[in-house]
Amino acid sequence: MASVSYSSRLNKTVRQHYMGLSQGTKCQVTYIWIDGSGEGLRNKTRTLDKEPTSIDEIPIWNFDGSSTDQSDGGDSDLYIVPSRMFRDPFTLDPNKLVLCHVVSHDNKPAKTNHRFSCNKVMEAVKDHHIWFGMEQEYTLYGIDGRPYAWPENGFPGPQGPYYCGVGSREAYGRDIVECHYKACLYAGVKICGTNAEVMPSQWEFQVGPCEGIEMGDHLWVARFLLHRVCEDFGVVACLDPKPIEGDWNGAGCHTNISTKEMREEGGLEHIYKAIEKLGKRHTQHIQVYDVHGGKDNLRRLTGRHETARIDTFSHGVANRKASVRIPRQVAQDGHGYFEDRRPAANCDPYSVTEAIAATCLLDKQEE
Repeated sequence: MASVSYSSRLNKTVRQHYMGLSQGTKCQVTYIWIDGSGEGLRNKTRTLDKEPTSIDEIPIWNFDGSSTDQSDGGDSDLYIVPSRMFRDPFTLDPNKLVLCHVVSHDNKPAKTNHRFSCNKVMEAVKDHHIWFGMEQEYTLYGIDGRPYAWPENGFPGPQGPYYCGVGSREAYGRDIVECHYKACLYAGVKICGTNAEVMPSQWEFQVGPCEGIEMGDHLWVARFLLHRVCEDFGVVACLDPKPIEGDWNGAGCHTNISTKEMREEGGLEHIYKAIEKLGKRHTQHIQVYDVHGGKDNLRRLTGRHETARIDTFSHGVANRKASVRIPRQVAQDGHGYFEDRRPAANCDPYSVTEAIAATCLLDKQEE
């Protein structure tokens, strides 16, 4: 198939022979970090003498920041500081994946290290026990630049049968989705579900509930696993918020939020107070809800295809055309959570969760 990469066609049986070889007491640790684009992920692997039992046993490492658009060649060394450890579903136990944040030689956060400021906010609001769940939409592409399994010189049938669909005419690439799900479970990522989306070749997985900084960590590793699984299958996972122009749905990263007060009896009052605060800072939130300062969401948040308009703030019960949705069950129960539908598929979850926590719980006012 022309749309599948050459690497995916290599002899996997030969590979399996080497993967089955003993490594003794040694442990392979793959360091993962966010590059200078704010979207891309990089990784490299080193050997430790034994399996680490905690993140404290994994040493800080360095890399060439001039090759990741994070420094210039004259002062290129940056440090990757281990933040959270996961099992490796590709090379298997005892090997590890380690999500890292990037700092300079004087321990200052790199430009795209939004984990640093996010963690400060999460520490400040920790008594509220804020939980997040994020719904990551993505589109599978072939390496030919077309959505995977779309006709070479045309388009599939109109949207309608694909959402949560089943069958060869409705679901494109389910093998990838199911392998990614298993990889997340093995790794320890808090994945909680998946489904086919409205546009053909578009899928979604959900991660959460996660408390505080944990949300960004788990979603970034889930994204890494998605790209890595797609690499094995020879296709591309695209997080563009509006991959195909026209009458096709975009891709978001709807974010569900609750605090201890919202989850308790009478919590609906706290939900409405939070939504009111979000409305006062709509413009500031739009600026951090995609990685290009809101420019990507200009293509997605049009008031069509289950979105609100980017220039207005709205909310409603069971309203998927609003900026913020309160699930009907939550309105009936009087407590629970709400959903911010504005974040784009390519958002940085650290920036999104930091903005929400700061606005809702640190009484940030309209600037």
